[in-house]
Amino acid sequence: MNTTDNLEEAIEVLQQLGLKEYEARCFVGLSRLHTGTAKQLSEMTEVPRTRVYDAIRVLEAQGLVEIQHSSPQQFRAVPLEEAAETLRDQYEDRVERLHDALETVEIVDGEDETPVQRVWAMSGRDAIENRTNKLIRKSADEIVLIVGDGSLLTESLVTSLNDVGTEVDLLVGALTESLQDQIQTAVPNATTFLSGLEWLHGENATEEDAAIGRLLLTDRSTILVSSIMPGTKEERAVFGEGFGNGLVVIARRLMAQGLLPVRDPGK
Repeated sequence: MNTTDNLEEAIEVLQQLGLKEYEARCFVGLSRLHTGTAKQLSEMTEVPRTRVYDAIRVLEAQGLVEIQHSSPQQFRAVPLEEAAETLRDQYEDRVERLHDALETVEIVDGEDETPVQRVWAMSGRDAIENRTNKLIRKSADEIVLIVGDGSLLTESLVTSLNDVGTEVDLLVGALTESLQDQIQTAVPNATTFLSGLEWLHGENATEEDAAIGRLLLTDRSTILVSSIMPGTKEERAVFGEGFGNGLVVIARRLMAQGLLPVRDPGK
C-alpha cells in the first residue's frame, strides 16, 4: 500500500468514526505537517479555504487540533497517540449510549409459545468471534471447539478459553499438529486433540474452495459452524440453538473425531 492509499484509508476510517469528509481531510493533512495555515491545508487537501476554518473549529472542539491565534492562524494536529485515544473514547461512549438506549426499547412481539429450532447466518470475523466468545462465557457444562485456521486463535479467543471455569469440560481440536501444539501452549487447561475432519475439505479441494473456520458446540445444545471464503478470506457462519439430542449427538461425535475415548469427558 503506497502513501496515497494510506492517506485515503485514514480519511475513510475517520469518516467511519464520525468525522465529516472535510474534517477528516484536514486532520490527515495536518498530521503531515508540523504546523499549517488554512491556505496550506486547502492546497494540500483540496478542501475549499473557507471550509477549512469550519473543519478546524470542529476538530478543535473534539480535542484533535490545536490553534495558534497568530496572523495568519497556525494549526497543528495533536500527537497521534492522543488523537487515537480521544477517538477511541468518543467511539466507546457512542457505543455505550447506543447500548443504553436500545436496552430499554420495548419488544413489540413476544416469542412463540412453541419455539422452532432455526439456523441463522452470520458474516464478518469480528461478529463471529464476538458470538463465539459469548457462547463460551455462557457455557455451564461442556465446550467442544475445533479451530480450523491458525488466524482464528486470537488473543480474544484465548482469553475466553482460559477464563473457562474448572467445572466446564473444555475440549479443543485442531486440523494440524502444529496448530494443536499452539492451542495446548496457549490454553494449557484444555483437553486438546487432533481432529479427524480433514475429509470435510474433500479429496479434490483447492485454494478456490472454502476452508473450515471454527466449529463450536456448547452444552450440547448450541452450534456454530464457520467457513473462510477463498480470495476475500471473509468468515461466514451458521448458528443455532436448542437442537434435539439426535443432531447434537451426531455433531459432537463428528467434532470429537480423533479424541481418544479415555480423554473424552462425554464418554
